[in-house]
Amino acid sequence: MTYKESLHRIWLIAKREVHRLVAQPIYFFCMLIAPAICVIFFVSLMHEGLPTDLPIAVVDMDNSATSRNLIRQLDAFEQTEVYLKTMSFTEARQEMQKGNVYGIFYIPSDFAVDATSGKQPRLSFYTNGTYLIAASLLFRDMKTMSVLAGAAVGLQTGQAKGYTEAQIMGQLQPIVIDTHPIGNPWLNYSVYLNNTVLPGIIQLMVFLVTVFSIGTEIKYSTSRKWLDMGGNSMVVSLLGKLLPQTAIFTVVGFMYCAVLYGFNSFPLNSGWFPMLLAMFLLIISSQAVGVFMIGVLPTLRLGLSFASLFGMISFSIVGFSFPVQGMDPTLQALARLFPLRHYFLIYVDQALNGRALFYTLSEYAWLLGFLILPFLIGRNLKRALLDFKYLP
Repeated sequence: MTYKESLHRIWLIAKREVHRLVAQPIYFFCMLIAPAICVIFFVSLMHEGLPTDLPIAVVDMDNSATSRNLIRQLDAFEQTEVYLKTMSFTEARQEMQKGNVYGIFYIPSDFAVDATSGKQPRLSFYTNGTYLIAASLLFRDMKTMSVLAGAAVGLQTGQAKGYTEAQIMGQLQPIVIDTHPIGNPWLNYSVYLNNTVLPGIIQLMVFLVTVFSIGTEIKYSTSRKWLDMGGNSMVVSLLGKLLPQTAIFTVVGFMYCAVLYGFNSFPLNSGWFPMLLAMFLLIISSQAVGVFMIGVLPTLRLGLSFASLFGMISFSIVGFSFPVQGMDPTLQALARLFPLRHYFLIYVDQALNGRALFYTLSEYAWLLGFLILPFLIGRNLKRALLDFKYLP
């Protein structure tokens, strides 16, 4: 088959695939509607960056001017809202069990008197660990407020003994901590999650659409006609079939990048090119993995199950929620088998840290390496397309 004839056959198969995409609404949903819904949902859900005004209950057994001032300062934190103020711990606990509050801040009786007399009163706070993010943020605010309350009492006590403020602060805080979070200095959960969740959704959709488009050829016995149009060449047939899908997913992926780095102004320290290239390579590598899936399990239902399972596992194993270095060595090795893992590493190096492109070339090479997978199962897939008897 000559080069021109191959291009002509690819073009004919691509036109045929466009007609198939238009004729079946499921393609329209998976390739356009579902990604659009996801980007709108996740970006709007975390638009503020961090949850604000998380409700807590305060059990004030002291009810003094000092305790009331402490409560007002706690309520002033952006993430914390004093939803209930009571003198009954049972009532506060019941509100937490109902899900109305995420934490309880307990101020003991005689707090102000004991604090100023050096008896070390104990402030207690409880958080509902079922809600991980809410509990973590409230724990941070309540702990900060407790430390500040202790420092304020220490300052008052020292001044009463005649010490200067500088002498007192040297004892209260002998070492001053100056923190500077890098990459995401705003501690914005949208930056943390959406840069991996949304590409992960695209990867999952690519898996499903690739497996579905080839699996339906087998299921409805149209695979022989598809191969004939490709001159009985798997390479030509696959290129023609996947080309329209690649174009659509690439546009969707670039729109994701525009929303994240343009509209939302997320960190993009190395410019647009590294991330756009990474997005394109994520799409074509995911298509290669999808071809491998349907080649290994050439049945539509089994192939889709494989794609769904593999796609969902990738959200947990890529390392953005739990570090890969903390996993079992076997899982650390398996993480390399997921295209999203390499996209995530490119994102960290290029968008967040702004490293030179040279240091990330290995991750781009990994994404290109996935393109070998269709060649490994080419014979098995071709045999399935020609001879497989579909069993419903």
